[in-house]
Amino acid sequence: MCELYVKADPILYESRSRSLRICGVVTTLRLENQFWDILSEIAEVDGMTTNQLIAKLYEEVMDYRGEVVNFASFLRVSCTRYLSQRRSATPELSVVRRTAKS
Repeated sequence: MCELYVKADPILYESRSRSLRICGVVTTLRLENQFWDILSEIAEVDGMTTNQLIAKLYEEVMDYRGEVVNFASFLRVSCTRYLSQRRSATPELSVVRRTAKS
Protein backbone atom coordinates (compact mmCIF):
# COMPACT_ATOMS: atom_id res chain seq x y z
CA MET A 1 0.00 0.00 0.00
CA CYS A 2 2.72 2.49 0.90
CA GLU A 3 4.30 2.14 -2.55
CA LEU A 4 1.43 4.16 -3.99
CA TYR A 5 2.53 7.11 -1.86
CA VAL A 6 6.27 6.51 -1.64
CA LYS A 7 6.69 6.25 -5.41
CA ALA A 8 4.92 9.55 -6.09
CA ASP A 9 6.84 11.90 -8.34
CA PRO A 10 8.70 14.33 -6.02
CA ILE A 11 7.62 17.24 -8.22
CA LEU A 12 4.06 16.69 -6.94
CA TYR A 13 4.96 17.50 -3.35
CA GLU A 14 7.44 20.24 -4.17
CA SER A 15 6.11 23.62 -3.03
CA ARG A 16 5.65 26.52 -5.40
CA SER A 17 4.77 30.13 -4.61
CA ARG A 18 2.44 32.18 -6.76
CA SER A 19 1.58 35.83 -6.48
CA LEU A 20 -2.00 36.85 -7.11
CA ARG A 21 -4.39 39.67 -6.41
CA ILE A 22 -7.14 39.05 -3.87
CA CYS A 23 -9.58 41.90 -3.16
CA GLY A 24 -7.15 44.33 -4.76
CA VAL A 25 -4.19 43.23 -2.65
CA VAL A 26 -1.24 41.34 -4.12
CA THR A 27 -0.44 38.32 -1.97
CA THR A 28 1.71 35.22 -2.27
CA LEU A 29 0.47 31.69 -1.71
CA ARG A 30 2.74 28.69 -1.27
CA LEU A 31 1.24 25.27 -2.05
CA GLU A 32 2.50 21.93 -3.24
CA ASN A 33 2.34 21.42 -7.02
CA GLN A 34 -0.33 18.72 -6.63
CA PHE A 35 -2.67 21.28 -5.04
CA TRP A 36 -1.98 23.86 -7.75
CA ASP A 37 -2.93 21.18 -10.30
CA ILE A 38 -6.18 20.39 -8.51
CA LEU A 39 -7.07 24.08 -8.17
CA SER A 40 -6.42 24.47 -11.89
CA GLU A 41 -8.79 21.57 -12.60
CA ILE A 42 -11.52 23.05 -10.39
CA ALA A 43 -11.10 26.44 -12.05
CA GLU A 44 -11.34 24.89 -15.52
CA VAL A 45 -14.53 23.04 -14.59
CA ASP A 46 -15.99 26.33 -13.32
CA GLY A 47 -14.84 28.29 -16.38
CA MET A 48 -12.34 30.46 -14.50
CA THR A 49 -8.63 30.97 -14.19
CA THR A 50 -6.94 29.57 -11.11
CA ASN A 51 -6.40 33.10 -9.77
CA GLN A 52 -10.09 33.94 -10.29
CA LEU A 53 -11.12 30.77 -8.46
CA ILE A 54 -8.82 31.48 -5.51
CA ALA A 55 -10.05 35.08 -5.24
CA LYS A 56 -13.66 33.88 -5.36
CA LEU A 57 -13.03 31.25 -2.69
CA TYR A 58 -11.41 33.88 -0.48
CA GLU A 59 -14.32 36.29 -0.89
CA GLU A 60 -16.88 33.56 -0.20
CA VAL A 61 -15.14 32.17 2.89
CA MET A 62 -14.74 35.72 4.24
CA ASP A 63 -18.44 36.41 3.64
CA TYR A 64 -19.39 33.14 5.32
CA ARG A 65 -16.88 32.99 8.20
CA GLY A 66 -15.64 36.55 8.54
CA GLU A 67 -12.03 35.41 8.73
CA VAL A 68 -9.64 32.77 7.51
CA VAL A 69 -6.78 31.89 9.83
CA ASN A 70 -4.77 29.83 7.33
CA PHE A 71 -5.92 30.35 3.75
CA ALA A 72 -3.37 27.92 2.27
CA SER A 73 -4.72 25.16 4.52
CA PHE A 74 -8.26 26.14 3.54
CA LEU A 75 -7.28 25.69 -0.13
CA ARG A 76 -5.71 22.28 0.56
CA VAL A 77 -8.86 21.11 2.34
CA SER A 78 -10.98 22.50 -0.50
CA CYS A 79 -8.94 20.41 -2.94
CA THR A 80 -9.37 17.23 -0.92
CA ARG A 81 -13.12 17.90 -0.57
CA TYR A 82 -13.35 18.40 -4.34
CA LEU A 83 -11.58 15.08 -4.96
CA SER A 84 -13.78 13.31 -2.42
CA GLN A 85 -16.92 14.77 -3.98
CA ARG A 86 -15.75 13.84 -7.47
CA ARG A 87 -15.01 10.29 -6.33
CA SER A 88 -18.44 10.01 -4.68
CA ALA A 89 -20.18 11.28 -7.81
CA THR A 90 -18.49 8.81 -10.15
CA PRO A 91 -20.31 5.64 -8.96
CA GLU A 92 -23.63 7.47 -9.24
CA LEU A 93 -22.88 8.37 -12.84
CA SER A 94 -22.06 4.75 -13.58
CA VAL A 95 -25.38 3.62 -12.10
CA VAL A 96 -27.27 6.21 -14.17
CA ARG A 97 -25.49 5.11 -17.34
CA ARG A 98 -26.17 1.41 -16.64
CA THR A 99 -29.84 2.15 -15.92
CA ALA A 100 -30.19 4.18 -19.12
CA LYS A 101 -28.73 1.33 -21.19
CA SER A 102 -31.11 -1.29 -19.69
